[in-house]
Amino acid sequence: MQPDPRDQSAERFLRLVQAKRRGTLKVYLGLAAGVGKTFRLLQEAHELRQHGVDVLLGYIETHGRPGTVAEVQDLPLLPRKQLFYKGRALEEMDLDGIVQRRPQVVVVDELAHSNVPGSRHEKRWQDVEYLVAQGISVITAVNVQHLESLHDQVLRITGTDVTERIPDQLLKQADEVVNVDLTVGELRTRLEEGKIYDPAKVPTALANFFQAENLLQLRRLAVREVAQLLSRQVESDAGGAPAVAAPRRNDDRLLACINSNSQAAKEIIRKTSRLADRFSAAAWYVLYVQTGRETADRIGLATQRHLLNNLQLATQLGAQILRVKDDDVVGTISRVAQEKNATLLVCGITREKGLWEQLSRRGVTADLLRAVADDGRDVDVYLVTY
Repeated sequence: MQPDPRDQSAERFLRLVQAKRRGTLKVYLGLAAGVGKTFRLLQEAHELRQHGVDVLLGYIETHGRPGTVAEVQDLPLLPRKQLFYKGRALEEMDLDGIVQRRPQVVVVDELAHSNVPGSRHEKRWQDVEYLVAQGISVITAVNVQHLESLHDQVLRITGTDVTERIPDQLLKQADEVVNVDLTVGELRTRLEEGKIYDPAKVPTALANFFQAENLLQLRRLAVREVAQLLSRQVESDAGGAPAVAAPRRNDDRLLACINSNSQAAKEIIRKTSRLADRFSAAAWYVLYVQTGRETADRIGLATQRHLLNNLQLATQLGAQILRVKDDDVVGTISRVAQEKNATLLVCGITREKGLWEQLSRRGVTADLLRAVADDGRDVDVYLVTY
């Protein structure tokens, strides 16, 4: 039976109404500290005020940089809220104060910040989501190394384990993402001139995170991320124009296969998320096959907690979770892949010497490769090393 056109029209109108109730989100994305994200936030705030827009600085971190401090002048700044934690008075963004004040646009710096325990939300990005849902538009900023799906790449590039991270989905939902770009030479010069950190910290920064090769790779990540988001937005906009047919999403369906190995599962999940974005996949899944060796009474509480955290990570990145109890891991993966029409299986393999030796001996990944080869279906396998 064909759906009633009147119902479809009502649904479209409801989506429009709901969209109008939400604020807009603009994100300035940089390659590292010191590229000028906060300065750009404040510049835009001044420009909006000149056009009669009610703008409020909800949270700004100047780091004492003279140029940034000067830009704060003549802009309405909401006082920070004091919270007491472990006997200390700490300052946080006054989320309730912003909602009560209800500006048209609020500027919120340091998007990846973790809030003081006792705040309404654990993370500032959750504050931003809340403000947008309340109909308040937000302009914010973050560095590329804080993107959840890039964590493993950033760790390999810089050696830094970035603990404050934001879900990629937040950037995908943004109305606009702007790359705040600076050449590696210019950024290192700013650092050497003491425009980013205290002069005492400069030699250590130059020798570690701010090495030229590190910054070059982070710059590539930032440019690529914004390019992918822009491409997705162009396709979406084209879908609304009757003269242009919007490219449809691919039929690719990705299936990430994990076990209770915490680090391996994280890397597989993040890599599959990136692949799903790159392929514009129709869907992607995370499959955990619980064998008799991995029942709750046979693995430790820490392992169980890491497993739950990894499944939560997969959900945040947009995956559908599949949990199956079966001792036949390879058979279960093959069956689920067929049920979900998976076109790409993503599995893990350790970084040991003799990769081909690993693949030639018995093991889940090696057995799965043989099963896929014997199956005859059009399925590819992507190996993630950990």
